[in-house]
Amino acid sequence: MKIRNAFNPEYARSLTTEYLRQEFLIGGLFIPGDIKLVYSHFDRIIVGGICPRMPLSIQVSREIIGSDYLLERREVGIINIGSRGTVNVDGKEYVLDRKDGLYVGMGTRDIQFSSENPKELAKFYLNCATAHKTYPTEKIELSQIEPIHLGSTEEANKRILYKYIHPDGIKSCQLVMGLTTLEPGNVWNTMPCHTHVRRMEVYLYFDIKEDAVVFHLLGEPTETRHIVVRNEEAVISPSWSIHSGVGTRSYTFIWGMVGENQTFADMDEVPIKALK
Repeated sequence: MKIRNAFNPEYARSLTTEYLRQEFLIGGLFIPGDIKLVYSHFDRIIVGGICPRMPLSIQVSREIIGSDYLLERREVGIINIGSRGTVNVDGKEYVLDRKDGLYVGMGTRDIQFSSENPKELAKFYLNCATAHKTYPTEKIELSQIEPIHLGSTEEANKRILYKYIHPDGIKSCQLVMGLTTLEPGNVWNTMPCHTHVRRMEVYLYFDIKEDAVVFHLLGEPTETRHIVVRNEEAVISPSWSIHSGVGTRSYTFIWGMVGENQTFADMDEVPIKALK
């Protein structure tokens, strides 16, 4: 498991492109037959990608999380962005089609991931947060989530938002997670932008064409930076940072939040004229 340290915004201002990517960008998440986990000291979130050829289980180091198993004091949200696969949770199997999700509560000891077809692998993306209460494990099918239509063609941000894990749906201790798809011809997510002083966020961008990129924006509103993101790469957005991005074409992204609360609308909006 890789470790990323937390730091203040003044430090971020001084970073070169290379070091900005090193601190915030998470690439290589879906290596066939492997598990990749990154532990961030921003609200202690763990971001991971699992792409199994044969069944894979997560093994964690007690030196990092201080526990004998991953969910001893944690919870996890999982969304499959690949082909059909199965998550076995303490002996119970959950089949996840593409864009289906699964919430697994604190106290679960064994989680095993497998692909239905070894030639067409599942790609399990996960956000794992600290927890102090157990909520039941539940599957989330994309087809059962009520879509929320946002934005407009005039502002190039027409998009569809799906809430997977949230207080009014699949409940968790502190994790909030969902997926947003931009409609063809639209490129902006979350503009006008905002900060989450009380929550950090991680974006996983996918369904990005090979000849396209997303410019993910981060930093304080008056000290913005950008990171060029390609298909199936994730970006860590600290609570002091804006959360926004623009692509050269439309795309899809998974957002996961942890922190002080789970209130989706708890955002500090930033007027466009205030950005620098």
